[in-house]
Amino acid sequence: MEYARIKLAGRDQRQLEEICSQIKDIAHKYGTSTRGPIPLPTKKLKVTTLKTPCGDGTGHGNATYDRWEMRIHKRIIDIGANERALRQVVRIPIPEGVKIDIELK
Repeated sequence: MEYARIKLAGRDQRQLEEICSQIKDIAHKYGTSTRGPIPLPTKKLKVTTLKTPCGDGTGHGNATYDRWEMRIHKRIIDIGANERALRQVVRIPIPEGVKIDIELK
């Protein structure tokens, strides 16, 4: 049986969960089978920078640092390849911070 694999990635976990629930509602409305949302491991991007512009730290040998972290959450949803359901999925308004990939298998 053919199915569509929908991959979602974004920084805000609440937005991802909201889109996943909308996709599941559409699939349920059109009677297609679904699997997911399957949470994938969260990618943590970390950047450490010196606080002072001169690079000396506090001047006593102990530098002060800022630590920045960005988390990227990912989800996978598989739905049956129903043409009407997939058209409705494509029409869902996607927030700016969310990336979506649809792949037919």
